[in-house]
Amino acid sequence: MYSKATTIINATGLHARPASDFVREAAKYKSEITIQREGSETAANAKSIILLLSQALSQGTKVIITAVGEDEQAAVDGLVALIESGFGE
Repeated sequence: MYSKATTIINATGLHARPASDFVREAAKYKSEITIQREGSETAANAKSIILLLSQALSQGTKVIITAVGEDEQAAVDGLVALIESGFGE
């Protein structure tokens, strides 16, 4: 298991377009990947746009991305880099 925390920086948070980009990136990896608000008990499957959108992750929200599997570190690092890029917004 590999986890990393980051903060949503884009002004609109993870609305439909960046959420779609996030899910598309997560789908590239074989590992099971989850995302959750820091301090929350509930984690969402990072490969499900419906579950990701249900988290209502807005700008400034601290999240933890966790992966379990053969490419877990690459998965987490790739998704953290995507979030920290602001999704090009």
